[in-house]
Amino acid sequence: MPGAPHDSSAEKRFDTHAARPAYLQYDRSEMPVTAMAADYVPGHVTRPHQHPHAQLVHAVQGVMVVSTAEGQWIVPPTRGMWMPGDVVHWIRMVGRVQMRTAYIRPDAAPDLPTRCTVLGISPLLRELILAAIDIPPQYAPDSRDGRLARLLLDEVKLVPTLPLHLPRPADAGLRQICDEILDSPDTGLTLADWGARLGVDPKTIQRRFARETGMTFGRWRQQARLLAALQRLAAGNKVVDVALDMGYGSPSAFATMFRRQFGMPPSAFFK
Repeated sequence: MPGAPHDSSAEKRFDTHAARPAYLQYDRSEMPVTAMAADYVPGHVTRPHQHPHAQLVHAVQGVMVVSTAEGQWIVPPTRGMWMPGDVVHWIRMVGRVQMRTAYIRPDAAPDLPTRCTVLGISPLLRELILAAIDIPPQYAPDSRDGRLARLLLDEVKLVPTLPLHLPRPADAGLRQICDEILDSPDTGLTLADWGARLGVDPKTIQRRFARETGMTFGRWRQQARLLAALQRLAAGNKVVDVALDMGYGSPSAFATMFRRQFGMPPSAFFK
């Protein structure tokens, strides 16, 4: 797909959607909120698709890497992904994933985010999502199911957003840099190295990065490393191994940067 984030590990593992996917009865419902459950094997990748309704995607188990033309989002357990309607996306599963998705009619949540974002999932919101799985696709608005759906919408408005996004530049040269960093997060190539390779002044690369991603080159690379580290930690790799694989000089240096970005040490992130 043109402009799609590079994901070499996803090749040849796309699923084949049925002629009538199960989610069609949910993401086109007239009800304000419907929900469904789906489980996936490690490495599974959905094909690029979109839904007319907004989605709140939550993994009870496993990690999801959600991609759009604008970038990637890492969604660990205890977090969720808010996605407005009609956004073309695909999801790669890291580990065995138990996905629980609430589909939300656009006019039922006009004050919720208009862009993709990762959300913290409170204990109450988690239980509301799980309870919504048992709600039929059709229900009376003034019923218990209807009240539960309204409470779910109220709770989504209160949870925090999280910095688990890696933006995707449109410039072809910048995409080449990004793709190589995503393939080898520990690369030590500098802006000067990239400038020499692409025949572009390093200051020009820096300006383009800031304009197209909202981040400096160094900040983008740091975010790429941290999000790659999250995936490896979720797969059960040791902190010391992940730190060295990501190019950090020591586990303590990695832990310091991790805490600075996410507000907690790596050992506490998945608890």
